[in-house]
Amino acid sequence: MQVLESLTDDKLDQAIVEGHSTLGWLGWHITTSTAFFAELVGLDVTVPTQDSVPKEAAVIAQTYKEVSEKLIQEIKQKLSDEKMMEEVDQFGRQTPRGAVLRDVIHHQTHHRGQMTVLLRQAGLHVPGVMGPTKEQGGY
Repeated sequence: MQVLESLTDDKLDQAIVEGHSTLGWLGWHITTSTAFFAELVGLDVTVPTQDSVPKEAAVIAQTYKEVSEKLIQEIKQKLSDEKMMEEVDQFGRQTPRGAVLRDVIHHQTHHRGQMTVLLRQAGLHVPGVMGPTKEQGGY
């Protein structure tokens, strides 16, 4: 949430170079992909229909919050330890549900890292997600 809450409407088009992923696209991608991964493991997490990246940073952050809360609710209601071990199809490979859900975390961590670089490049606040940033006294 801290990374998404650092986005501003005027910087959603920030990319490392032209033609690469933008802050807005990355934020919307981690939002919508959460629902995609949830579907792989049999959970009902939907994202409001929107064909393109929202133009408002607050919409991205709020939608991500709602999708994340729904994912947690679905996991608590529908998945037991035993169900987490059951295998599901993940891109043509049988994978335990729990491993697919762990991939949600890995996927988001990867893109969140990209976003922190773009936040700094755009002159926006870079939150210390996995430790303090240089601005916060980190290395």
